[in-house]
Amino acid sequence: MQLEIMPRKKRLPAGRAPLLLLLCQLVRALDVPLDLVQPPTITQQSPKDYIIDPRENIVIQCEAKGKPPPSFSWTRNGTHFDIEKDPLVTMKPGSGTLTINIMSEGKAETYEGVYQCTARNERGAAISNNIVVRPSRSPLWTKEKLEPITLRNGQSLILPCRPPLGLPPPIIFWMDNSFQRLPQSERVSQGLNGDLYFSNVLPEDTREDYICYARFNHTQTIQQKQPISVKVISVDELNDTIAANLNDSEFYSAKSNRERPPTFLTPEGNASHKEELRGNVLSLECIAEGLPTPIIYWIKEDGTLPINRTFYKNFKKTLQIIQVSEADSGNYQCIAKNPLGAIYHTISVTVKAAPYWIMAPQNLVLSPGEDGRLICRANGNPKPRISWLSNGVPIEIAPDDPSRNIDGDTIIFSNVQERSSAVYQCNASNEYGYLLANAFVNVLAEPPRILTSANTLYQVITDRPALLDCAFFGSPLPTVEWFKGAKGSALREDIYVLHENGTLEIPVAQKDSTGTYTCVARNKLGMAKNEVHLEIKDATRIIKQPEYAVVQRGGTVSFECKVKHDHTLIPTITWLKDNGELPNDGRFTVDKDHLVVADVWDDDGGTYTCVANTTLDNVSASAVLSVVAPTPTPAPTYDVPNPPFDLELTDQLDKSVQLSWTPGNDNNSPITKFIIEYEDAMHEAGLWHHQTEVSGMQTTAQLKLSPYVNYSFRVMAVNSLGRSLPSEASEQYLTKAAEPDTNPTAVEGLGSEPDNLVITWKPLNGFESNGPGLQYKVSWRQKDGDDEWTSVVVANVSKYIVSGTPTFVPYLIKVQALNDVGFAPEPAVVMGHSGEDLPMVAPGNVRVNVVNSTLAEVHWDPVPLKSIRGHLQGYRIYYWKAQSSSKRNRRHLEKKILTFQGSKTHGMLPGLEPFSHYTLNVRVVNGKGEGPASPDRVFNTPEGVPSAPSSLKIVNPTLDSLTLEWDPPSRPNGILTEYTLKYQPINSTHELGPLVDLKIPANKTRWTLKNLNFSTRYKFYFYAQTAAGSGSQITEEAVTNVDEAMASRQVDIATQGWFIGLMCAVALLILILLIVCFIRRNKGGKYPVKEKEDAHADPEIQPMKEDDGTFGEYSDAEDHKPLKKGSRTPSDRTVKKEDSDDSLVDYGEGVNGQFNEDGSFIGQYSGKKEKEPAEGNESSEAPSPVNAMNSFV
Repeated sequence: MQLEIMPRKKRLPAGRAPLLLLLCQLVRALDVPLDLVQPPTITQQSPKDYIIDPRENIVIQCEAKGKPPPSFSWTRNGTHFDIEKDPLVTMKPGSGTLTINIMSEGKAETYEGVYQCTARNERGAAISNNIVVRPSRSPLWTKEKLEPITLRNGQSLILPCRPPLGLPPPIIFWMDNSFQRLPQSERVSQGLNGDLYFSNVLPEDTREDYICYARFNHTQTIQQKQPISVKVISVDELNDTIAANLNDSEFYSAKSNRERPPTFLTPEGNASHKEELRGNVLSLECIAEGLPTPIIYWIKEDGTLPINRTFYKNFKKTLQIIQVSEADSGNYQCIAKNPLGAIYHTISVTVKAAPYWIMAPQNLVLSPGEDGRLICRANGNPKPRISWLSNGVPIEIAPDDPSRNIDGDTIIFSNVQERSSAVYQCNASNEYGYLLANAFVNVLAEPPRILTSANTLYQVITDRPALLDCAFFGSPLPTVEWFKGAKGSALREDIYVLHENGTLEIPVAQKDSTGTYTCVARNKLGMAKNEVHLEIKDATRIIKQPEYAVVQRGGTVSFECKVKHDHTLIPTITWLKDNGELPNDGRFTVDKDHLVVADVWDDDGGTYTCVANTTLDNVSASAVLSVVAPTPTPAPTYDVPNPPFDLELTDQLDKSVQLSWTPGNDNNSPITKFIIEYEDAMHEAGLWHHQTEVSGMQTTAQLKLSPYVNYSFRVMAVNSLGRSLPSEASEQYLTKAAEPDTNPTAVEGLGSEPDNLVITWKPLNGFESNGPGLQYKVSWRQKDGDDEWTSVVVANVSKYIVSGTPTFVPYLIKVQALNDVGFAPEPAVVMGHSGEDLPMVAPGNVRVNVVNSTLAEVHWDPVPLKSIRGHLQGYRIYYWKAQSSSKRNRRHLEKKILTFQGSKTHGMLPGLEPFSHYTLNVRVVNGKGEGPASPDRVFNTPEGVPSAPSSLKIVNPTLDSLTLEWDPPSRPNGILTEYTLKYQPINSTHELGPLVDLKIPANKTRWTLKNLNFSTRYKFYFYAQTAAGSGSQITEEAVTNVDEAMASRQVDIATQGWFIGLMCAVALLILILLIVCFIRRNKGGKYPVKEKEDAHADPEIQPMKEDDGTFGEYSDAEDHKPLKKGSRTPSDRTVKKEDSDDSLVDYGEGVNGQFNEDGSFIGQYSGKKEKEPAEGNESSEAPSPVNAMNSFV
């Protein structure tokens, strides 16, 4: 079978579409051989905006080819430029290039203008772009007198530059008199306009040589502004200056150096606008002043900054986005922040676009009677206007051609003849620029010709692809056939690939592919053929590789490298050390298959590589030489391995690659495994990810790859002691782009307004994009309708808003990723809803059931689902206490709200106030808000028990009466029926007496209790009652007055002078007795009190002798006898009447009992006196010294 190449039919084997597309483009743009008649083609021209150096001759280029050779002419500013009349202008022979000799005489400004070149022959005319010629300008700075600037420490400052307008604009920089650049920082920086901005000045900013320079690169000149003097003074210095000239009121305080929040120096105001052209660099600037120095942050509202195209300059005060596109339009916000506050400025960016090609017209070669078309498609913002010219003349006034028909951006040719040959120009223009393209239509009748040299010999290594060329030309376009061998044996389609440019590809060449191949091109005018020859060679292989070697210092090492190669190829063997040439040293000897290194030094250690090269391939192998110290052998050291090295990538395919490496030293612990990591330099530079792990016995690994990732790999070795350091990164490998594998996740559809649907999703990251030009196809349709899917393709964003939707309608939504290669798999469909609106209907049949005085239950009927117009959130009850049933006094209180989630149709209202008048209504709630309220429902709560009386006071105490005053309860919770008063006495031991219960009318707030005991404490319990029961009680205590006569006597005794003197004498006597006792006991004597104790009836205490005043004998066995029960003082620190007869007062001169050092009572050693009768009336308590002391104290 013969394989034919048809001009408009392609067979695209899997995986070869990009290559074939490139070859297809090449063949369509294939040049017409120059020996054939053809219209002119412009091959070289000067740029559209041509700025020249006025010190050199002007050269305006215009080169073209054609058959016959074209002639050239020029226009200047739209009119014919007669070159022969200007002696300074010459045209290069055989070319259209102009040279204007202004170096000898003339001025560059004289030749400023718009030039256009026309190349013409008998087949048509091609034109160049409009070339705008302008001489560069570097004007001087205008003279100006710059006054010195004096300002206070901490103030802001702007030093203006305002360079002269040059062409092109100059580059601005600030230096001092020594031509040293002035340091810049977050505090001091140069703006885009060249001005120097100080957020706040410091004393070190003082200098006299702030100089702005403008460098004009085109003329290599630098212009200098006059120096600016700046002096920064502190507040103290300023006040010293003022003190000599002004009064005290003129002094500055430290406020001038006070910290302050940021304000913008540039731009001004809260918002500004910026317009930029597609493909340019968008530069946005914000510079702020403040103290401390503000920090600048940038965000894009409703979007994210493009990661790979965003750069920050000038200490983040300038945001730059390169290769800006229409998708970068939007609002950008800069934020200036310091500890005292933050300010914001919004820059609205609009990206316009000069025209750019979508499909530029291509040269068209047709044979007589054929059809064809020229297509000219361009885009821009605003949309460019397409206009056609024929041979440089607007097509509307060009000679008519019956074979030509114009349809917008396309010219359709049918049944062309030789006279149809012409050069057509397509002009796409808008207000920001234009595009001009020449494309000829060449009508030829030419038999096929083969352009590839005859009998070309191709030599290919086995198992590699072979490409056999067959470049051809003919009109009509020929078909191409390939044959193998003299007899024209058929080529099987499954083995060969035939490209449109005539090339025959053998994907995997084998030995039997060797032979002669014939290429045959045919059209209706004839046939041409050409033979080429293919030889398949054996691959070069290293069959004996150099091996890792360890040699002692001073020893000799030999590396072997045996190579097997095709016998027709002559290899050359080269040895390298560490990828460089071998040292020029006689110790290194290369002999055929061996490299010998004698007298090895430490520096000789490294990697030695054997490289075998032929004219068709090369192969290499490496080995490591380790140089060690001579014996004695040191004890082995154990450590983690050294890092692997010599990483190499081979077998590089679209989705896999083979990585090989050389292990480092295992440091006496075998390597158990290797860990391979990768870095994606395109999307996540500097971040390493785990790829795979392989056995420690392997030094190669086949790695699976993802599309459109710029891979680098590194390897780490692991032994029993741990992991090595990472190896150096391998070379980078960029995989080909492919369509995305996955679609965005977290797709949702929620409306933000009643008439829209906001579709959001989580975008793919750069690694998942699989290729450039990541976009999303957003599709939607109503769930319950028969509408077709509506789709739109958006940029790499995360949100799209569908407007004009009905309110709260379910939608089916899907978001599909795509890039420049193609679409991701069909995405899953999710359901969303358009925007909600407020509910239209209130709940009906609202019913209230009062459960008790503080709790009520509310029931209502649900509203129809359609009237909710959104997601049902629940029902909300508003209720408020409108009036008090007791006072019948209506007053408005704060409304309370309870929300019941979901579709509940009843709820409880807790915490109500008893005996109150309440009003409530119910509303349905959705995601947008509340619906209308139901009609108000009124209900009353029953009476409850009252709160405690607000206060209780006891006033006007007498000997036998107490008066109680109180305030009613703050919350009666009903109608008070009466008060209950309970009281009982409390004796001196805090024991409670009998309880008395007394009812008091509800209208009373004062009550007097009579016939009480005098000098008695009472405890009162008081509470109010309603029909619902008794409320909380309030308690109080009070004491009736004591007997007045007794009280006055006690006071009189306690204040008598004789009594005070007596107390002092008693205290002195007790002190003397203590001293005597202490002395006697230390001498070991016995006190003679024992005999008197035996004679006395009281076995514990005996009186002292009266005859000699000495103490009775005392036995040590009785040192720690306990006191009598009656001698103890009660816990409430008062002396009981029944205990007073045996109190300590009886022992001594009426003083309180005291303790000596061993803890015993001194009163045991004093004589007991007779009790004296109470003076005056009888009392329950004698006016003893103890009581007198109590009264005195």
